[in-house]
Amino acid sequence: MPSLPPNTVRADTPLSPTVLQTLRNPKAFSVEVLAGVVTTLALIPEVISFSVIAGVDPKVSLVASVVLAISMSVLGGRPAMITAAAGAVALVVAPLVKEQGVEYLLPAVILAGIIQIVFGVTGLARLMRFIPRSVMIGFVNALGILIFTAQVPHLLGVPWLVYPLFALTALIVLVLPRITKAVPAPLVAIVVVTAITMIAHLSIPTVGDEGDIAGGLPGITPLLVPLNLETLRIILPTALSVAFVGLMETLLTAKLVDDITDTRSAKGRESWALGIANILAGSYGGIAGCAMIGQTVVNVKLGRARTRISTFVAGIFLLLLVTVLSDVMEQIPMVALAAVMMIVAITTVNWHSVAPATLKRMPLPETAVMVTTVGVVVLTHNLAIGVAVGVLLAMVLFARRIAHVARVDRNLSADGTSVRYTVRGPLFFGSSNDLVEQFSYGVDPAEVTVDFTAAQIWDASTVAVLDSVESKYAAHGATVTFVGLDERSTVLHGRLTGKLG
Repeated sequence: MPSLPPNTVRADTPLSPTVLQTLRNPKAFSVEVLAGVVTTLALIPEVISFSVIAGVDPKVSLVASVVLAISMSVLGGRPAMITAAAGAVALVVAPLVKEQGVEYLLPAVILAGIIQIVFGVTGLARLMRFIPRSVMIGFVNALGILIFTAQVPHLLGVPWLVYPLFALTALIVLVLPRITKAVPAPLVAIVVVTAITMIAHLSIPTVGDEGDIAGGLPGITPLLVPLNLETLRIILPTALSVAFVGLMETLLTAKLVDDITDTRSAKGRESWALGIANILAGSYGGIAGCAMIGQTVVNVKLGRARTRISTFVAGIFLLLLVTVLSDVMEQIPMVALAAVMMIVAITTVNWHSVAPATLKRMPLPETAVMVTTVGVVVLTHNLAIGVAVGVLLAMVLFARRIAHVARVDRNLSADGTSVRYTVRGPLFFGSSNDLVEQFSYGVDPAEVTVDFTAAQIWDASTVAVLDSVESKYAAHGATVTFVGLDERSTVLHGRLTGKLG
């Protein structure tokens, strides 16, 4: 068998460690389990706060997060990515719950899940490949800013004892990995700070202050609205928003984890799996979710998780905390979780992308797209809106940039009886609109040849422009011959010429 170049991955090489391989390796298995535990602790306060935004019981969001995490661990296409009741979805469903009541949430979530399944099965998830690098960098940087600023309220207007505990948490998270990586530093920090708080009976804000999480499981969500066209009219806008916002955040997070771990994920599978998970969560729990970006970074970067075991453990441990250990969970100081998430935020930002040397080399449109993406996300607190605006701006700037790449050269024959035009570059609606102005209709001789060997026709707009060129020459008694078209351009031109009106 011929040798492969360094760093080359064979098609049959596993993309990431399998669950079976990890189960056979005690060290790797312990890493996955501990990463899942840390991720759960980082997940709880955000899920509770998002439930307040959505207008639902915190316990509902926690149980839905259990269902989402466990089901996506089995069905999802991106190992080690945590899925739960997320802020983006909470913002989308909040108006529906406020205006129509929480009973409309279940059919909206189920419809959103069906849309996501269709999206995944039909392969539309592949559209994510069209998100430019500048938008992805803006997405990551904005994510870091949002994670950081979300923790700031936990450090304002609090007893002074919070600040030494914050410093202790940060010290453990930053220093312990230099000594040992056998146990995740965030887990050690949270346990130590919680123990100090409980032993010393310190009066500082805890997870329990965020919302009531005690009690049993809620059970199957009852359907309390009629299944008719009026209900469809009410829930459809929310269902569409939940579906697309959830998909966008999930697929962008999957791409981020792909980059962090140097592995690939099945985006289509992730899409339909999210739809199924949301239907299950809506039916038992009551609210939808998507990938939790900050918690995924905790799992993958700080916890060094790489398989489905970590996310499955996160779901099981969250279930255990909700049902059996709620009293313990309520004692966790918010400052410990805030410190961990702030460090995650700082490490999430792509600092190289904002370094003066990088900005000096980067084309201005690329920087503009990145800054716009960050700005919109920070202003709206919605990653999906920021990414959508960034992609639209990138498309506009790209179209504007390549609108001038088409070039036309004119060569008159020595005897002056013929003229040959050579067209270079891609021809589409942006670059071909001014093509009609590049010819000397009243000056050229009767025999005109236009050579497209170095050009390609991409759309009907270009064919219409070429028909206009022919008409203008015909009005001056000249004949135009188009030569050098490649096979695809020839077929497109032959099918549309003379039929566009």
